[in-house]
Amino acid sequence: MKITRIRIYRTDLPYVGGTYVWGAGNVISTGNTSVVVVDTDAGLQGCGEFAPCGNTYMIAHTEGVEAIARLIAPSLIGMDPRQLARIEQLMDNTVQGHGYAKAPFDAACWDILGKSLSAPVWLLLGGKLTDGAPMYRVAPQKATNETIAELEAHRAAGYRQFQIKVGSDWAKDIERIRALVPLLKPGETALADANQGWRVDNAIRVARATRDLDFILEQPCHSYEECQQVRRLVDLPMKLDECVTGIHTAQRIVQDHGADLCCLKISNLGGLSKARRVRDYLVDNRIPVVAEDTWGGEIATATVAHFAASTPPEYLQNTTDLHNYNTRSTGKPGPRTANGCLFASDEPGLGVTPDFASLCAPVADYGA
Repeated sequence: MKITRIRIYRTDLPYVGGTYVWGAGNVISTGNTSVVVVDTDAGLQGCGEFAPCGNTYMIAHTEGVEAIARLIAPSLIGMDPRQLARIEQLMDNTVQGHGYAKAPFDAACWDILGKSLSAPVWLLLGGKLTDGAPMYRVAPQKATNETIAELEAHRAAGYRQFQIKVGSDWAKDIERIRALVPLLKPGETALADANQGWRVDNAIRVARATRDLDFILEQPCHSYEECQQVRRLVDLPMKLDECVTGIHTAQRIVQDHGADLCCLKISNLGGLSKARRVRDYLVDNRIPVVAEDTWGGEIATATVAHFAASTPPEYLQNTTDLHNYNTRSTGKPGPRTANGCLFASDEPGLGVTPDFASLCAPVADYGA
């Protein structure tokens, strides 16, 4: 089997809630996503997706996939997409870093491998260990009464884990945490997510002012080292997110006892192939994980769903339904959600096909 054609699509993803506000002053109303579609001489087609959640959130850019395609797509044409390690090696040998831009190519090849074997991707990842992954729901930075109303609606839909967005004004963040965390019911979990938004001193102030409450402090500062400064001085459980960028960070976390929980964004780790290795290493060292990505539609969520399904339930904190945050589709059908859980498809591959009507014309076409 050989790759015969690679197409790149870009489309906007309007946020279902109008405006999404999170740490460090980040605001988004419309995301931009890139979809990679890979065709083969066997008639099989695979797809992958990456959306960076704006251009200032992480080291990623909306034009990254399109740009890297100019460098790697010509070399991928003619290769066997089922040879995942060879595909990964070629991409890494062609361009150092920029894993987020390589991630959708990697996912598309996993999709084709599954279809060629008539097997869902979760089976190729080791099997379905979690049938219905618990999801969290975000409470963006809004007025407290609006946030409370959103929490009630999410609770009615079966969600039991809630991420409270903070990371702007640290004094107001203390008030926000103190107002919302006590509203949780038994069996529910709160995460106060600063998205790297605080200085070390202010993160310590927030943690000390809220240490009587039961919640998880998520990525309080920009770097791993800054988060460790906070961790050494506070008693709250800590989740690391944006700074978890690969196996070397995971090794530091294990060596330093640097986190109680790690968020694994598939694109931030360089794709499903690399994310799987990081996940397995952390689980082997008894560190629970979150399975997710930065943003995206149905294709990105399908990849997340298979990743979550193949994670042991005792080490899967939660996942999320990215596609339900948008009003535009990238693929059909989207992963099923029910009672606050995300379910991976049992169809071959990722179980989703590109929504070409929504994606419109490709911005790049190789091998046509």
